[in-house]
Amino acid sequence: MADRKSNQQVFTLLVEIGRKSGDGLPVEATGAALMVFAGGVDEAEAVRETVAILKQADTAPLDVSGYGTLEEREAEGHDISEEERALMRRARDENAVIVAQVTPFFD
Repeated sequence: MADRKSNQQVFTLLVEIGRKSGDGLPVEATGAALMVFAGGVDEAEAVRETVAILKQADTAPLDVSGYGTLEEREAEGHDISEEERALMRRARDENAVIVAQVTPFFD
């Protein structure tokens, strides 16, 4: 069997979550946006893994937008900090879903 990790890429995803008891968001928040780095053989797998992990973490994922791999983002001219690059490497090396940023929504 081929080494699964060799086919892994890391995708940048923006996940919108709603409210759910125990979600850890500020009391007055109506939801949040999460910037996530997730590994997968393709973006669809990265999205499935991310949604599954976020549900296990007592959040309520509502929508996921994909922003591509590091290479795709660089080709589009995105400014990617060394901190983001390090988190992407960690997501790849640990086959993990890394939540890099949480931005609560307040209506």
